[in-house]
Amino acid sequence: MIETYPPKAERPPAADLPVPAAAARFLVLLAVFVCAACGLIYELELIALADYLLGDTVTQTSVVLSLMVFAMGIGSLAAKRLKGPASACFGVIEILLALVGGTLAISLYLCFALFGEARPVLIGLALTIGVLIGAEMPLLMTLIQRIRQQDPGRAVADLSAADYVGALLGGLAFPFLLLPMLGEVAAALLTGVINVLAGGIIVLWLFRGDHPPRVRRRLALTNAAAVLTLLASSLLVAPLEGAADRMLAEQLEAPPGTHEGLRNE
Repeated sequence: MIETYPPKAERPPAADLPVPAAAARFLVLLAVFVCAACGLIYELELIALADYLLGDTVTQTSVVLSLMVFAMGIGSLAAKRLKGPASACFGVIEILLALVGGTLAISLYLCFALFGEARPVLIGLALTIGVLIGAEMPLLMTLIQRIRQQDPGRAVADLSAADYVGALLGGLAFPFLLLPMLGEVAAALLTGVINVLAGGIIVLWLFRGDHPPRVRRRLALTNAAAVLTLLASSLLVAPLEGAADRMLAEQLEAPPGTHEGLRNE
């Protein structure tokens, strides 16, 4: 009897890199670190703003965390169906994540100021951000394997370590640095800008050999437009925070300016 074996999985093509493989691998792990920090900051932003605008900390925390973890699983599955080079898909996902996550505070404040209710936007943001975060890791796994083929278990261990340490940094930076110095809205916008830059370095420089010049120009313009959008959105910070303060003061019969308590806690 002749024994048959399943065909080996097709390996991704080796990348044409501008730096040695060791340096390229370090840059991808650094991108994992930065993206994980940004992702956790978005998560903490949602929880903090949900508590501030809606109250009931336990309920809002449970809803945001549950929805985001569920959506991350959906995003990981959806990443298998993405078409095109993994580097381009990663770049587009980082742009979308930066725009959605960077403007999440503005979206919540705007919805609350217009309708006096922010739950639908909160749920939509938690699901959207979760899906985008979940799609990152499979793409990054493909990218790091294109730099240098290695045992999948070792690659996952390296990516997971960078992801967890980055999450630690984001979790500490949000309450001790970003929130006291910038406030919720500006902190989210700055995180979005960092997110765009991290994705741009990977797709436009490290893996630039994956794309013809026309595609690189389009990606560069899209990254620049995302950064400009986030910077321009900073003009809305003061009006929206003031409107939310006034509405909450009216609802709670408290003096305006209670928003500063959250910012400085």
